[in-house]
Amino acid sequence: MTKKLIFPTEEWVEKFWELLNANHAYKEAASTWEGDFFFEVVADGDAIKEDVQLYMDLWHGDCRLARMAEPGDNPEFIYSGTLANWKRLIAGEIDPIKGLMSRKFKLPTGDMGKIMRATKAAAELVATAQKVPTKYIDE
Repeated sequence: MTKKLIFPTEEWVEKFWELLNANHAYKEAASTWEGDFFFEVVADGDAIKEDVQLYMDLWHGDCRLARMAEPGDNPEFIYSGTLANWKRLIAGEIDPIKGLMSRKFKLPTGDMGKIMRATKAAAELVATAQKVPTKYIDE
């Protein structure tokens, strides 16, 4: 049985990085994308005591770096939501772009227009996350 990795942790983001760089559909969909992200899980006062940020440097279909955010990181984009909504996103119940439109996720930093031009890349990020054997921190 495959070991499940806890989301959101360093171990989870490392596996996601590996799988993303092996995803040829992502490479094609994101071939013109330039921009780094915090994928942020906002504190809920329960399982998530303080905001957790996964840092990803995405560049022309490659992920150049993926890790837990560190002090001094200043990404172009922050994609932010609750753990409950991250679970729904990774399960495929929320589309990453429609999640922004319905306010299930927020983009407190970054150009929404640039995001809207990368919908296929966003979908492939989610498809890749679905391949990570995942257990959530609150399970």
